[in-house]
Amino acid sequence: MSRARIHAEVAIVLGLSLGLSALYAIVQLIDASTRGPLRDQTTTLNPSRSDREIFDLLYQLLSIAGDLVPVALVCFLLWSASRPHLGRLGIDFTKPGRDALQGLGLAVVIGAGGIGVYLGARALGLAVGVQANGLSEHWWTIPVLLLSAFRAGATEEIIVIGYLFARLGQAGWNRWAIIVSAALFRASYHLYQGWGGFVGNLIMGLIFGWLYSRTKRVLPLVIAHTIIDAVVFVGYPWAAATFPQLFGV
Repeated sequence: MSRARIHAEVAIVLGLSLGLSALYAIVQLIDASTRGPLRDQTTTLNPSRSDREIFDLLYQLLSIAGDLVPVALVCFLLWSASRPHLGRLGIDFTKPGRDALQGLGLAVVIGAGGIGVYLGARALGLAVGVQANGLSEHWWTIPVLLLSAFRAGATEEIIVIGYLFARLGQAGWNRWAIIVSAALFRASYHLYQGWGGFVGNLIMGLIFGWLYSRTKRVLPLVIAHTIIDAVVFVGYPWAAATFPQLFGV
């Protein structure tokens, strides 16, 4: 495959997945910045999509399923006839215990650092208040939040790390050009959270990219990201009630 065709494929894949989110996030940051201080504004993750419970559930599940389609696309594009079929994405399931432990360790380190960056940015007025759970309490709320956390982990790590590293490496990009570019892209679609979200995710992207360039295993990153988001999404009500000034409530 020629370099031009690779770059065209990458542009299409990102356009179908996180690229449009990056453009929306940039516009949202400009909008928020021109409305007033960022510290006085909030953004909601996992918002309710209907005031009728059954339809809210259906909309949530459809949204999650739709966001995972680009993940299926990159798996299809990089599928190998020989085992491991998803080896180019760093997915082989041969070391589940080790991957899980590494993912847990990464989640603790990155999660703690991310909280620190967020609180610092809030104190400096560089981040909006993030409401991580906008759902009402239903029997399905926690399962949907956990699925949402998996969606974020799978989408971001498989596409932004596994896919981009495979394709850009194939196109002749050097290691650090890929690491920095992928990290900047990751940070860009978090700009709706303000500059704190940008910086925190830039650092996370650099660390994850460097680790992947050494290990070529994306599963620990998916596990770490899923755990981080699961803790944030499910633990938000307690955190917001305990520290309301930090979460803009």
